Amino acid sequence: MYIHHPATHDLTVASGKGRSGARHSGELQTKLTMWLGVTRHRLGALLGLVVVIFCPGPARAHDASVWGGLFRTRDAGATWVGLNPGSFVSGALALAVSPVNPHHLLLATDTGVSRSRNGGRDWTLEAPDVLGGPAFAAAFDVDGQRALITARLALFAHEDGRWSAVRAPAGSLPARILVARPVRGSVYLAGQRGLYRSDDWGQSWLDVGRALPAPTSVRAVVVSRTDAQSVYVVADGRCWVSADAGRHWDSRGEGAPEGRMEALVPDPGDANRLWSVADGQVLRSDDEGRRWRPIGQRVPEAPLRAHALVVADQVLVLATDRGVYRSPDGGARWMLASDSLPAHLDAGMLTRDPADRDTFYAGFAVTPSDALAERELEAAGMLAQLTPDKLAKALPFLTLVLLAAVAGAWRLATYVAASRSAPR
Repeated sequence: MYIHHPATHDLTVASGKGRSGARHSGELQTKLTMWLGVTRHRLGALLGLVVVIFCPGPARAHDASVWGGLFRTRDAGATWVGLNPGSFVSGALALAVSPVNPHHLLLATDTGVSRSRNGGRDWTLEAPDVLGGPAFAAAFDVDGQRALITARLALFAHEDGRWSAVRAPAGSLPARILVARPVRGSVYLAGQRGLYRSDDWGQSWLDVGRALPAPTSVRAVVVSRTDAQSVYVVADGRCWVSADAGRHWDSRGEGAPEGRMEALVPDPGDANRLWSVADGQVLRSDDEGRRWRPIGQRVPEAPLRAHALVVADQVLVLATDRGVYRSPDGGARWMLASDSLPAHLDAGMLTRDPADRDTFYAGFAVTPSDALAERELEAAGMLAQLTPDKLAKALPFLTLVLLAAVAGAWRLATYVAASRSAPR
C-alpha cells in the first residue's frame, strides 16, 4: 500500500522492509543534497537539465518519416525497400556501385563507411578508426579493384585490402563528387571549390576547373559513355562541356534558365541526350547540351532543390531536398514517393545500378550533406585557432577543471560506498 504525504511530496511503502529501504534511500538522498548544498527538488531539476542537455531532441525512433537511410528500387521507383546497415542510419550521403559487380556497394554515411558484397543484404563497417565520421563521396575505379572515399577533411584510397590517406587538392575538401572515368586510375573530384582530375588514382591532381567561372561551385559531373575525353558539368547553375578531359570548356544551355540548372544525368539509351532540372522543371537536350527544352510539368511543390535525376523510359525519378518525386508518364504527373520512403526529408543521393536501368538507390539524410560539410569546416577552423601559445595559457585552467572533476567523482563515490556499508 502506498501512502502519499503532501507536505513532503515523498512516496513511501507501508511495510517494515519497505520503511527500512525508504529510510536508507532517504538518508543517502539527504547526504547528497547536503554535500551539494541544494534541496531535493533543486537536485531533481538539475538532473532533469542534464537529461535535456544530453537528449536535446524528442524521441522519434518509431516515426519512419524522420530518419534517413539507403533504399533500393528494382521497378523504376514504383516500390522501395530499405537497405540500411545496422539498425539505425540517419544519413546515407553517397553510394558507389562497382562497375564490374553490381552487388558490390560502398556506402558513405554521416557516421562512417560501410561495404556490402551481396547487394545490401549484409554490411561491414569499413576501417572505423580511419574512416570514422561523415563521408561525403565515394567511387570505384573502372575495373572495380580500387576505391576512393572522402571522409571528414581527408581523402582515402583503398587498394590491396587497406585504406590509406592520399593528398587532395588544396581547399577541395570535403569533396562533393567523385566520378571515375572509363580509363583505369582516372577520376574527377568536385570539391567545395573547383574541379580536379587525377590519372593515378589520387596520387596527383590536375586543376581542370580553371576555365570555369569563378567562384566555381560544381554540382554535377557526367562522363560520356562513348568518349572518355568528353565530360559535362553543372557549374554555377550552367551546363559546361569539355571534349578534352577538362582542358578546355564550352558553355552550353540555350533554352535553359540562366544560372538555375541543378542536376545533370545522361540518358541511358541515347548518348547525345542529357537531362537536367531547373526550378523544379525537368529539361532535356538531344544535342549534347547545346539546346534545352522543358519536359512535362513542373514538380508541384516547387520551389525545391533538385539533387539528382534518374530516367527509365517514360519514368522520371527526382531526388530533392523535400524527398523523392516520381512521374510515370514523362513528367505529366508528379507524386511524392512516401509510402515506403521518408517523406519531406532531404534525398541527396540517387544512384543507378550500372547493370539494370530499372534498379537504383536513393539516400536520405536528417542533416544534409552540405550542412555536415559546413560543420566539418567550422570545426577545423576552431582547431586551427588553438595555437600552442593559447593552449599554454589555458593549461592551468584546464588542469584545475580536471582536478575538480576527479575530486568530485571521488567524493561522490565515497559517500555512495559509505551509505551502502552503513547498518540498516
